[in-house]
Amino acid sequence: MLSQQANDELTRVGPGTPMGELLRHYWYPVCFVRELEAFPIKKVKLLGEVLVAYKTPDGHYGIAAERCAHRGASMLYGMVEPGGIRCGYHGWLYDLAGRCIEQPAEPPGSSYKDKICLRSGQAQSLGGLVWAYIGKPPAPVLPRYDGYVMDGVRDVGHAVIPCNWLQTMENAVDPYHVEWLHNRYFEWLKQRDGGVVPSAFARVEHVKVAFDAFEHGIIKRRLLKGQTEDNDDWKIGHPLVFPYCMWVGGNGTYQMQIRVPRDDDETWVAFYTCHAPDGLPASTAGTIVDYELPWRRDDGSYITDYIEGQDIMAWVTQGRIADRSTEHLAVSDAGIIALRRMFRHSLDAVAAGEDPVAVTRTPHDRIALPLERSKFGAGAEFSLQWIDAGSQRYSPQAAALRALHLDAAAARGERLAVG
Repeated sequence: MLSQQANDELTRVGPGTPMGELLRHYWYPVCFVRELEAFPIKKVKLLGEVLVAYKTPDGHYGIAAERCAHRGASMLYGMVEPGGIRCGYHGWLYDLAGRCIEQPAEPPGSSYKDKICLRSGQAQSLGGLVWAYIGKPPAPVLPRYDGYVMDGVRDVGHAVIPCNWLQTMENAVDPYHVEWLHNRYFEWLKQRDGGVVPSAFARVEHVKVAFDAFEHGIIKRRLLKGQTEDNDDWKIGHPLVFPYCMWVGGNGTYQMQIRVPRDDDETWVAFYTCHAPDGLPASTAGTIVDYELPWRRDDGSYITDYIEGQDIMAWVTQGRIADRSTEHLAVSDAGIIALRRMFRHSLDAVAAGEDPVAVTRTPHDRIALPLERSKFGAGAEFSLQWIDAGSQRYSPQAAALRALHLDAAAARGERLAVG
């Protein structure tokens, strides 16, 4: 268990907090590219700050405080112009760096504008998302992880959930919950409805687990009953990408699970999935579809008959900020202990003026992350059941995704237990 002070230090993300300073060393997705193409300004929330993301007519992206530095009117109702954004109230114009470059009503020759700055960060697009950096300069390089740059059909289910982001990340280093929440609990629900648990997940029974720190976070490994240490689940594993993502999948389906801290007790979760089975038609590469996920019914009960809905239930029912002063960690919680230790070391690094884990300063084309190629040894069956029993069941392109994997499996001569 943690003291209340230690729990606060790990969970509070606002400006000036230790964790807030640590988390401001990274880039975060704040909206979809398509949203700023539909309308060029969008209000967003990140690390306890209310901001606007915008796209200028000349194709640049910006991120700035939502309230004008003049008299506090909302920049959401401003106007984008080449090179910046102008407040709609009195016309003050700010460039992408937040410098005030025009004050229409001030006397000719006035230098007052040179003293005014609108809090701003940096913004870029990658993989259909608009990314923001709101920390101190110099900004690190936006990391081009596999899922954002590889060829494939992208499918993104997302939701805003009322809990602290750390609850979602501790789940990412908790392998045993797959055996129970996504297997035994799934089976219990399905039996009540006359159904069965997805067979790819029914095979999950842990023999041992391991957690290895590496330059981008923690590699999670699991040895399952019936496997050897040569199986991908143990030999390769998959990573928690520090500090707010997990890279998981295999068998032609690859998912970056993104958990963006909007505030202390609100998180934007996105299941950013890239479908790239062997034999992917070139005409499908690069497409992206996004949609909001349902996770709660009108009566307030949780929707737990799909994989990510089960996770959301477990995260949110811990409370808006989990009280870790009452928990009782066990030997099986080694991954959670390893993650908290990594956060502790990173907090110390930032306090000493150093970069924390996974901050990227070197330009690159792509960062390849470790990932199982054969998840649970299930082949294309895993991908099909992940669509049927996971968040992608709600995708407007779910049928097309199934067909994509069935066609690819047929081309490889793979025989499937499901169709």
